[in-house]
Order: sequence, then C-alpha cells, then structure tokens
Amino acid sequence: MGPVGTAAVRDPGGTALPRGFWAAVRVWLEKPQVANRRLSGAAVQAEGTVSLGEGGEIPPSFAAAGADGAGEGQEGRAAGAAELGRLWREVRSLLRLPPPLTAWGGPGELRAVLRTLLPRGRPAAAPARELAVQDVCNGTVTFLPLEENSEGKHLVKKCNIYQIQLRHIKDEEWSISLVAPFPEDWFSDGIVYPKLAWLGNELLSKLAKWSVEQKPSEFKSTLSLISVAKYSEVYQDLKEKYKEMVKVWPEVTDPEKFVYEDVAIATYLLILWEEERKQKGLTKKQSFVDLGCGNGLLVHILSNEGHSGRGIDVRRRKIWDMYGPETHLEEATIIPGDSHLFPDTDWLIGNHSDELTPWIPVIAARSSYSCCYFVLPCCFFDFHGKYSRRQCKKTQYREYLDFVAQVGSICGFHVEEDCLRIPSTKRVSFIGKSRTYAAAECARIDQQITQFINSRRTCAVATSAKRVGFNHKDHCGGLCKEAGSEPPEDETETAGTVWMPGFQPREKVEQIRNCASLPQDFVDEVVLNVANLLLNAAPQKSCSDERGGNTDTWNQGESLSLREVAEHLNKETLKKLKSEYGGLQTLLKNNHQVFEVLNGRVHIRDWRKEKPPSKTKPEVKRRLSAEAFKTRLCWFFIHHPDGCSLPSEACPYAHGTEELRQSQIIKKKKHIQ
Repeated sequence: MGPVGTAAVRDPGGTALPRGFWAAVRVWLEKPQVANRRLSGAAVQAEGTVSLGEGGEIPPSFAAAGADGAGEGQEGRAAGAAELGRLWREVRSLLRLPPPLTAWGGPGELRAVLRTLLPRGRPAAAPARELAVQDVCNGTVTFLPLEENSEGKHLVKKCNIYQIQLRHIKDEEWSISLVAPFPEDWFSDGIVYPKLAWLGNELLSKLAKWSVEQKPSEFKSTLSLISVAKYSEVYQDLKEKYKEMVKVWPEVTDPEKFVYEDVAIATYLLILWEEERKQKGLTKKQSFVDLGCGNGLLVHILSNEGHSGRGIDVRRRKIWDMYGPETHLEEATIIPGDSHLFPDTDWLIGNHSDELTPWIPVIAARSSYSCCYFVLPCCFFDFHGKYSRRQCKKTQYREYLDFVAQVGSICGFHVEEDCLRIPSTKRVSFIGKSRTYAAAECARIDQQITQFINSRRTCAVATSAKRVGFNHKDHCGGLCKEAGSEPPEDETETAGTVWMPGFQPREKVEQIRNCASLPQDFVDEVVLNVANLLLNAAPQKSCSDERGGNTDTWNQGESLSLREVAEHLNKETLKKLKSEYGGLQTLLKNNHQVFEVLNGRVHIRDWRKEKPPSKTKPEVKRRLSAEAFKTRLCWFFIHHPDGCSLPSEACPYAHGTEELRQSQIIKKKKHIQ
C-alpha cells in the first residue's frame, strides 16, 4: 500500500530541514485548529521521552504538560505524566507497527505526546485522545488514536493510525509523506477524524509550507496562559447563551464581530479569574471596572456570570438600555489623577480603551497593592496623545505592545503576555496580577512611575516645572491602600493632582469626520466634477462589450492619481475636505458606486467587471445586500454620457424613480429605536 499523499519540499541552502519539519509537526500537535477549522484546539496533557524496553518509564524531567499546561497545576501535570507512562506500556505491548509504517528504533530516543482533540461548535462531537510518537532518528511521527473499553483501559483505534514521514531525496530535495496501514477501514466523522484525502492533500501541503517557512513569531502562542480545553467548553456555553444579542443589536457596528469578540474576552477572563481564586484560595468572585467600556457587552456578560463590577465610558450607547438594572454602566470622563482611583476593585479592564490604554497599569498600581489589570491594546496612544514611533526594526504594533508591557513593568507588575482567540487583528493582551516589590516599597515605585511618565512627555511639556505626580501620602498609607472614601460620583471632577496636565480624553460627542457629515449638495458636486475630469481626460479610454453580435462602446474614462485629481479642485473644496479624516480619498471611497480607488489612483467603476456575490459570504451580509437592492438611484443612468453599463435587471441600483424600493434596513433601524 502506497502513501496517502506526498508533498515535495525544497530547502534552498539546506538550513530549514529537518528542524523545520519538527517545528511544523509541533504546530499540528499543539494548534491543529490552524489547519482543521472544525477543531477549537488541542489539550496536551503530558509529553516526554519513552523507552522501547520493558520499563517504559518517563524521566521525571520530561513529564510536563505542553500547550495546555497553563492553569493545570502541579497535580494535573504529575497525573498526566503517570497516565502517559501507563498508556505507553499498554500501547507498546499491544502494537507492532504494520507496514507501510516505518518501525520505531535506532540510536535516538522516542518522544511521546498525549493530547486531546477538542471539537468546535455546539452540539460538539466527543473529544478524541491521541498518542503521538516522534521518532527523530527515522524522521517519523506516528498518531495512535485511543479509545477506552468497558474496563477503563485504552486501546489503539487501529483503523485510524497514520504516520507522517520526512525523507531526504538528494541535495535540496525532500519529501513529506502520509501513510495509513488500513486506509480501506478509515473512519471519518469530518471533525476530529478528517477524511484521509484531506490529510493527504490539505494537511500535507500545510506541513510542507510550514517546514521551510517557519519564522519565529513576534507574538506568544494563542491562549498560552489558560487551559485550551476549559476555554473551548466555556466559550461554547457563553456563545450559546448570548447569541440572541446578534439579532437585536441596535448599534451600527457589525453585531457578529462585536458580540462574539466580547464573548471570547469574557471567556478568557472568567477562566483566568477562576484559576486565580484556586491559586489564592479565594471563594468570592473578583470585582472589576471596565474603563472605556464602549457598548458595555463585556460588563454585561461578566456581571451575569457572577462578578460585581461596572463599566465607564465617555459616551452612552443605545444598547445600554437593553441590559437591565443588573448591568452597571456609567457615562463619565476619566482623567488620570488622584480622583480616579479604584481602591476596592480587584481588576481593571482596558478593552480597546484607546487613550486610557497606557494609563490602565498606572491606575491599577496606584489604586491599591492588590489591584490587578487586563489590557487589550488597539489604537496607539501614549500618556499625552498619539503614540510616536521610536524604532524602525519592529512593526508599529509590536513596538507599541512593547511600550505597554514596559509601562506595566515600570508600575511594578509581573507582566504576562497572551494572544486571544478573537476576530480581530489586534489580539495581544497583557495581564498584571502580581507585583515585583513588597507593599512597603510603594513610595519608591510611585516615584519610578512619575519619572517614567515625565520622560514620555513632549519637549514643550517636559520643560514645565509642574510635577506630574501622585499624592502618595493621601492614597497609600504605607501599604498602597487608599484611606478614605470612594472617588466622587461626578467622574468629571478633576480636583486633586492630575497626573498629566493637558491630557485629552475622547470627546463626549463623537465627531463624525469621515465625510458622512458633509452637505449632500457639496458631495454630489465633487463627485460629478471628479467623474467628468476622468471621463474627459485624454486619451479617452473606452471599453467594448459584445452583446448579440453588436459592439457597444462605453466610456470608462482615464485613471488619475489622487494628487492629479486634487490639483483640479478649487481651494475652497480642498479646504473643506482637509477637515475630514482621509479627505478626498475618503469621499471618493464613500462613493463606491461611482469610483474605484486602487494604489492611490482613481478610476471610474465598471460594474460589468464586478464579481457576482459570493455564496460563501456570511448570511448577515448576503441579507443586507438583498435588502439594499434598488433602494438608491443609479448614478451612471442619470449622469454618465453613455448611461449605465448594465441593463436595468442586472444593475443593483434603480434606473429611474419608478424602480426605487423602500429600504428595509432603515425601517428595521427605526423599529429597533
């Protein structure tokens, strides 16, 4: 029986393999969800070297949990190691690798990994356990699916054994193959046990790619500080519990993204806090304050799950009224200073908290010695305003993350970094839950914080003699615990020391500066002027379309750079556009029906070249597209000298007022309000 699949791999320079192969195997072992999207992850209970001799013991130094070791504790790791030893003794005595699998053996050692594959979704398939045996000497890793019999003993599910093999052909040429001894009996549930064809094609191609393209990541592994198994279980429960929020979401933001992102963040925090209670022997659930809470959903979920807390944001959201009295949300402005401390709060949360992001560790450190923090940075802010880059060897995101981590360290926290599993490009979070100093050293740490904040100020502010500090005597009492009453109820009160004079919080009324607030007459005039400029540019660019033997010529004009377009607009128009974010480019992109802006060049959009709606598009977006059909007039039908390039039945816009439909989207929004 030949291999199920083989992938050729080239290693120019001979520097990647075989090391890159084992790194790729490690990804498949610890993070199978990156290849098999029907899995939520893998829990690695134990791993270590194993012997082909009679003993089968695992050296204690290797008996440690892998990717899922976080939060399991010493007892869990010891139990996992003992179980791995027992399983190995059972498997070794029952199994002799059948051909075409390569037999284990040689001068090198074998390494065994015990893992549980965790299915995604509800109702979830049963988790599946596997024993993976790596034979570095022979370049193989063998996967032995396990099933438990009525007596509690684990047997190998022989029909689903498979082995991945690395072979050196010659020079730069290598191959990675996947073989299975009983392909005709292979059982596939499409989730934890994919089809053999998928393993031989999709998985092998990914392993081949990872083997030679492995680059050290600048970020931590996803969910490295908590149990992946526990996360998968709690996330599915919360997702089911709060899925109805998607249907009643009154905000203009994407409900699926924001609901499931906050569900994921809440899941992470609930597990993190549960582990903290176990470690500290606590019974009472932690309290929290979410600074810059936005839509308040995270506060709502955490409160519903038994944690007392509140959210504060500079602007009230429509959805706040839907949560009920048990969810405490406040519309207030936070000015970092003595009057905005939270001495009786266990955790401060900064979830995409914008200008408050670098202040979260500072506020936590100065609130009390026991106050912890969780921050998920998004937009780049320093203490005094927008963050300015200082290094060019890192990405802007990584540089900013390092700055936020540095703030936590300066504030005296053991800063831990983790990567969340959320639908966002900004997924790295920081956690400060323990201190690097004794409680009696609060004054020294406060001075250190003050000096650091001053060092980050702009030159103009830095020359000021005014101290940007913290009234340590009033708030620490020698143990960093505020003596006295709660901060004043009026959160805009700034009496007392303000730590950064000139700090600019977000405006209470959000300024809409994406060209949406510009007068419609002004927008229409700019659109018509730019379109005429492109249509009349020389040489004229035409596009032919054959229909039934006739050749129709439709003028699609010339393309011009944004600078060339701007040069043809008058000064008053440009001045008006400069006050908007993105200016001219934003206005043109907003008018998607008429223009296409690519690589800094402006084109007239030709709707004949637009791709038809994808069947794989999410249901919500497909429904919105259908509801918007013929709800706006076609600009080309009215203004283009050749009319619309599409016939009326194919154009998503109305060819005349008689075709106009009332927008269902607007009606729904009014009904919600």
